[in-house]
Amino acid sequence: MNIPLEAWQIDRIIEMAWEDRTPFDAIKSQFGVSEAEVIKLMRKEMKPSSFKMWRERVQGRATKHAKLRGFAVGAHKSRMQRTITGNKISKR
Repeated sequence: MNIPLEAWQIDRIIEMAWEDRTPFDAIKSQFGVSEAEVIKLMRKEMKPSSFKMWRERVQGRATKHAKLRGFAVGAHKSRMQRTITGNKISKR
């Protein structure tokens, strides 16, 4: 990663990565962290078993990759969306 991330940013990236309908492109646009960097971050911050379970779940998932999505905008919104400060995407 090119820029150091604060603890709250790491927590939010992990939360967004766990959400099935949040694409990696949204993480990239908000935090400047690529899909490969998210994977490295998840590997570093999670227990090995949790990381393996997450990787199996998101690998090839259409909702996590914008190019594979069959829709432009998803209907799902995180319950945490309102309470997050510094969330650039929700303030557009």
